[in-house]
Amino acid sequence: MPTSPRFDVLIIGSGAAGLSLALQLPNSLQIAVLSKSQLGSGSTSWAQGGMAAVLHDRDSVEAHVTDTLDAGAGLCHEPAVRFTVGRSRQSVDWLVSQGIAFDLREDQPDLEFREFHLTMEGGHSHRRVIHAADQTGLAISEVLANRAEQAPNITLLTDLCLVDVIKSGGRVCGAHLLNTQDRRVETLSANALVLATGGASKAYRYTTNPDGASGDGIAVAWRAGCRVANLEFNQFHPTCLYHPKTRSFLVTEALRGEGATLHLEDGERFMPHFDPRAELAPRDIVARAIDHEMKRLGADCVYLDISHRPASFIRRHFPQAYERCLALGIDMTTERVPVVPAAHYTCGGVVVNQHGATDVPGLYVVGESACTGLHGANRMASNSLLECFVYAQSAAEHIATSLSRSSSRSSASATATPTVWDDSRVRDSDEKVVIQHNWQELRRLMWDYVGIVRTSRRLEYAAARIALLEQEVSRYYGRFQITRPLLEMRNLTQVSQLMVSCASGRKESRGLHFNSDYPDALPDALDSVLIPPNFDPTLALDGPVDQLPEYP
Repeated sequence: MPTSPRFDVLIIGSGAAGLSLALQLPNSLQIAVLSKSQLGSGSTSWAQGGMAAVLHDRDSVEAHVTDTLDAGAGLCHEPAVRFTVGRSRQSVDWLVSQGIAFDLREDQPDLEFREFHLTMEGGHSHRRVIHAADQTGLAISEVLANRAEQAPNITLLTDLCLVDVIKSGGRVCGAHLLNTQDRRVETLSANALVLATGGASKAYRYTTNPDGASGDGIAVAWRAGCRVANLEFNQFHPTCLYHPKTRSFLVTEALRGEGATLHLEDGERFMPHFDPRAELAPRDIVARAIDHEMKRLGADCVYLDISHRPASFIRRHFPQAYERCLALGIDMTTERVPVVPAAHYTCGGVVVNQHGATDVPGLYVVGESACTGLHGANRMASNSLLECFVYAQSAAEHIATSLSRSSSRSSASATATPTVWDDSRVRDSDEKVVIQHNWQELRRLMWDYVGIVRTSRRLEYAAARIALLEQEVSRYYGRFQITRPLLEMRNLTQVSQLMVSCASGRKESRGLHFNSDYPDALPDALDSVLIPPNFDPTLALDGPVDQLPEYP
């Protein structure tokens, strides 16, 4: 790679949001899409259930909006919800045009006009989740990656970790990136930079996410001067495989949509005791119910049972879950599957407007790293992929327009040269055990004290200990050559501190945040907005702001 190459748009992250945004930018722009490791290594490929969209006459935008607002426990921004849901069919049409083969109904003889097969998931009042068996994310990721590889104006770069963005005159002009192959820090120039790096569930001991979910985009945007919001709302997926011989993997919620039920070890079905929607209640309710039963009984897990459905149906609609369980000696067509909750989705993130634009001109955030106002206090199942595509398209349109205007004005920011990385005063570390130890401690601490159920005292302890970890990581960062584990630890401690700050400030229980010292919700639902020390409202893209951006 040449020294300080310049691109029109630099996209950090090669998942659904990053790739779809790249493919919807004008072909005249030179675009780079960066990945921490290989393409497809992010969370998109792991998404099983599918994408929510209004696709049938029995459903409606109004019903989808209502379900989302209900799941979000009063914190969804209704204009953002309507903006997203209203563009769901458009997003599906675009994906189909790219070659995504979603499942079709098998009970329709007319092959020319067969409808999509839609499944039901928690919180939805209608079947509206479009999918490709139980490997929807993988199907989407592979097709979009192939499309990007064929695009002459898109450069795909792998094995690069974001260190920090670079600003000039208050505007983003590039980024420093660690090349993990030769351990050098590269400097890339860009007129616009997009963070599509996913969430921060790696902060927890048990997670459904891949190893790269270390909150990089959220931490980097915060350091650049962007506000963050609602980071106390960490979604724990209720049903992840519990097995001593493998890491947790998500057992798709679509199983419960097709009739799977949750049971205690003695066979008792318990969800009807907690919510009239039983297994189809929103994820926060189901996860807390499981957590309650496990703690009440001292149980290691609960059990998910779909064995009452035909074996052929299970193998056809859930091939990935079936094969992975079978490889571990569990035949889900005849046996119950042991499951536990695990950290799954970061509902808060970097504050953006409907174009994915942040408080720093030239910097955009899309996907799980962003706080768009869609999810509120609890993400409804399968709304996340929809959000990725809707906001990727909106951001692509805004970036194209902004760069066109900048070019016509020959603005100084378009020619700014980012500073080159200087590591002349650091050396190779001979104390890497420090990072490994701190990483393990942080994830245990977050799981025990900032998990499904919290208390004010636990949050105070977590804040104090994370502050010490931040100091240790900062000293280490300033002394030694950077590595991927060091960068991820730096970002995880930063985002964990932001999560605890948001949680400590919320003196109520709402959605995914449950504090047993404040078990009731307050009458007014307010966002938890944190403002960084270097926030400059006079340089924000839309002018001075002191609250979440308004949506037209």
